Amino acid sequence: MLDDLKGKAAEVELRDYLRILQKSWILIAILLLLGIAAAAAFSILQTPKYSSSAKVFVSTSGGSTVADLQQGNTFTQQRVKTYADLTTTPIVLLPVIADLQLDLSSGELASMISASAPLDTTLIEITVTSEDPALAAEIATAVSASLTQVVENIETSGDDVQAISPVKLTLVQHAESAQAPVSPNVPLYIALGGVIGLALGVGVAALREALDNRVRNERDVEVITDAPILGGIVFDPKANERPLIVHDDPRSPRAESFRTLRTNLQFLDVGRTNRAFVVTSSIQSEGKSTSTANLAIALADTGARVLLVDADLRRPKLHEYLGLEGAVGLTDLLIGTAEPEDVIQPWGKNDLFVLPAGKIPPNPSELLGSEALTRLLNEFNRAFDVVLFDSAPLLPVTDAAILARTVGGTIVICAAGKTHKNQLKGALAALNNVDAPVSGIVLTMLPTKGPDAYGYGRYGYGYGYGDVSTPLASTAT
Repeated sequence: MLDDLKGKAAEVELRDYLRILQKSWILIAILLLLGIAAAAAFSILQTPKYSSSAKVFVSTSGGSTVADLQQGNTFTQQRVKTYADLTTTPIVLLPVIADLQLDLSSGELASMISASAPLDTTLIEITVTSEDPALAAEIATAVSASLTQVVENIETSGDDVQAISPVKLTLVQHAESAQAPVSPNVPLYIALGGVIGLALGVGVAALREALDNRVRNERDVEVITDAPILGGIVFDPKANERPLIVHDDPRSPRAESFRTLRTNLQFLDVGRTNRAFVVTSSIQSEGKSTSTANLAIALADTGARVLLVDADLRRPKLHEYLGLEGAVGLTDLLIGTAEPEDVIQPWGKNDLFVLPAGKIPPNPSELLGSEALTRLLNEFNRAFDVVLFDSAPLLPVTDAAILARTVGGTIVICAAGKTHKNQLKGALAALNNVDAPVSGIVLTMLPTKGPDAYGYGRYGYGYGYGDVSTPLASTAT
């Protein structure tokens, strides 16, 4: 079981990484190209440098037996590293500067030279790098010759001028002018620029994702709350033109998502004796009112008696969406100046009834928390199968929290890409503070394409009708 959990965790992490890459691929591609362009520009601006090498063989004189030769070879290998280090010293370089009439100091010339002694050999390879390939070859040969003479002088023992050095250096390979530059290494620089640009792009994309505080998908909601996600409503750019999509275009994928939400609503709070719900949101403009109206229409299509109550006593909208008279309504019932049968209006061909908000009162919170509201709720629960209250957002005012405590069931609307995670947390905390249960979360304004649309096919977005001539009644579930 532990292995299964680890496997699922790894799958989630991989999916998150792929989502980040898919979401920010344009940014990553731009930074990748910028890295390659910067590396190419750097390579173009660099002055080409050429490298030439000469090789010196180190040997010892004397010894006629195998043991003497072996001892001499061991001695030579031990001294080779010392001779290689001697190459960049002034005693070797000053004669070269004088012979070639170089306008360089010994330190500047030393920076152009490198000497190496391959392991288990008695060879010294002297390499010179310069902007002039001919000069590089000339210096390499001259340095090799100077090193040969200096070692011979150093290794000569005693004051006898006729003495012979036990160590002999022989120039076995003269340096040749290079035909191609060794620097800049354009392919390598471009590859490194691409790697750096790619790493920077992925890092910036990951940082953006970490700093993004908006709710994007169902995983973001699941991190915040254990409340079930009832469904998701796809973003519709024409929502303002046709807010009642279930009525105006019942065969559209967006209308189908409301029917899916309707089906999931039937499984909510199975222990409650009534089917009344407050529909609210964290902030305004999250699609709360249009979602409530479309859900009510979808419920009425099944034959249920549905009452849609506009309990947003500050900015009522339902009567405008439904084309009803909104001068009288819930406010009048709460203050006792009207009876339910006088203000509840039927809508459509099914058993859908609408109670507008009525006049905007100066004390909405007090009215929604009054005993009159409790009595009305009991009456509504007896007369209707489902009662939906469209209430004000939770963060600006306390109306919805007060109403939710009385009704006993709350559906929180959350707009993907608009609502901040802290706003959703604050809204849920407001409900928790008054002991109002959260029945579920509904995500709205979900994108139809891109990484954030992943995983919502189960909400009906990709569902299409094969026969558009099918009667409307057959689409109800």
